[in-house]
Amino acid sequence: EAAICYTGDLSAPNGGGKYNIDYYLNLAQIYVEAGAHILAVKDMAGLLKPAAATTLISALRRQFPDTPIHEHTHDTAGTGVASMVACYLAGTNIIDIATDAMSGVTSQPSMGAVLNSLPDPNSHFDQDKLFEINNYWEQVRQLYRCFDPGTQATNTEVYKHEIPGGQYTNMLFQAQSLGLGSEWKRVKEAYTEANQILGDIVKVTPSSKVVGDLAQVMVSNKLSKEDVLSKADSLNLPTSVVQYLQGYLGTPEGGFPEPFRSSALKGAPLVDGRPGASMQPLDLEQIKTDLVEKYGSWITDKDVMSYAMYPAVFEEFANHFNTFGDVSKLSSDMVFQPLQVGKEYVYDLEKGRRYYITPVALGQVDPKTAEQDVFFELNGAPKRLTVDNKSSAATVITRQKADPGMKNQVGAPMSANVLEVRVSTGVKVAAGDPLCLLSAMKMETVVSSPVSGTVTSVEVSAGESIGAQDLMFVITPNQH
Repeated sequence: EAAICYTGDLSAPNGGGKYNIDYYLNLAQIYVEAGAHILAVKDMAGLLKPAAATTLISALRRQFPDTPIHEHTHDTAGTGVASMVACYLAGTNIIDIATDAMSGVTSQPSMGAVLNSLPDPNSHFDQDKLFEINNYWEQVRQLYRCFDPGTQATNTEVYKHEIPGGQYTNMLFQAQSLGLGSEWKRVKEAYTEANQILGDIVKVTPSSKVVGDLAQVMVSNKLSKEDVLSKADSLNLPTSVVQYLQGYLGTPEGGFPEPFRSSALKGAPLVDGRPGASMQPLDLEQIKTDLVEKYGSWITDKDVMSYAMYPAVFEEFANHFNTFGDVSKLSSDMVFQPLQVGKEYVYDLEKGRRYYITPVALGQVDPKTAEQDVFFELNGAPKRLTVDNKSSAATVITRQKADPGMKNQVGAPMSANVLEVRVSTGVKVAAGDPLCLLSAMKMETVVSSPVSGTVTSVEVSAGESIGAQDLMFVITPNQH
């Protein structure tokens, strides 16, 4: 199954611009000639309007009468049900829908609504059984309500900013974590501008992250589209943006935007051709050996693949697993909600081994060590466990802000964690040399020196958290 990512608007007066019907048909032809058994239309942002759905699916069906067509969409704008019905009537073989309790907004269109919009809906499914399934998922969703992103209603603004459904909720959480929750409107506007800066690209993982990262930086630093274009050679752009411009994700439709690309890369090397063709071979056996040595014998081939694709995320998971064990065996409420004193919890470690746990009381937090005693009953026997209560030991660090009028003062481009400091006091640097590596919600940014000179002050260390515009380095410029 090969996926064609849908973007733009085929029903617009310009026929979708560079993403017109010929673009999709040519891409589909390449897939079919390469041996694709199924053609998927991946509408990751829910941009496929009913009229456009009829145009696209009808054209694909005429050109490829014997190839199954699979349609995937999101319902951010609220038109998903109408669009899926249009796809069905135009000849789609498969459509993605969600049980009612889990449907709508950035999820998929409602299964019940789509089925009841088709001719003779009862001939397709036993709706009473669907109701039973939906009742189950209604209860499950309550257990996971702490993860609800807060997108309560549809919003046709998606036709303007084109943020994919999965990314929309992630970006909302990311913005809140970076202290930009009150500027969510501006984040969405910046996403539109960032997409234009990068060349109006197809936004799907990982290219959508490139656009989102640039948008977050623009809002954090109060940068307009014009600012980014005119100051590209002096901005600390996210690593994902730099790598996209280098060609690590391939070449976008219509080519890279110039002169922005050349200015932003500052002479960084380019990737010619298909990125995968020039990659070094990956030794999966050696990776597994290293992971087993570092984390233990529980490492599987699946874990190796996870590490190969997302090393930092897997390492976080592995450290959590080795600290707390396999928490997947716990019920959801035990993981996501504080345990209630006096309530009995049941924990099945494995077949034939069941534990009954009842929290009894919490001791006082030691102000020096931040340790706290937890009293509970395990299968009726009294127990005591001493734990670290890190939240009680939190301290507030007030940092000096960088003076925007002093070019030799380097401030943080956003709220972030310091992953690595690459210079020390007394080191000579040239303009553009890397000073440190920051990470904010999986968005990495290399902060470079704005001037040539000597590092006279380093105000941050690896592992620290910093706020936007916090002073990190002072560089004394070279005397001419």
